[in-house]
Amino acid sequence: MKKEHIVTRQWGDRRKGKTDWARFDALTEKDIETAIANDPDWKEFENIDWSKAVLVIPAKKKAISIRIDEDVLDFFKSGGDGYQGRMNAVLRSYMLQKAKPKTKKRA
Repeated sequence: MKKEHIVTRQWGDRRKGKTDWARFDALTEKDIETAIANDPDWKEFENIDWSKAVLVIPAKKKAISIRIDEDVLDFFKSGGDGYQGRMNAVLRSYMLQKAKPKTKKRA
């Protein structure tokens, strides 16, 4: 691990965010509804029927240590953040292919 990327902090040290919490706390329901109505990104969602929406909880992950060929790891890392998820997706695809019942070929 390169030392220049390590940041140490003392207990209680926190970065101050840019959120204006006083302004946020002062918002009324009407202010929030008006802001939503004026948001152009909301237009495509305003008429969606959410009554049949289903909460999907992602599968539990388990931290492991695994040895991977360096070139394989470099390949997945070259795709940017989320490389572990991509590796998991490839392994899941392999697992699902192997789990399919074998069908007999007709001659």
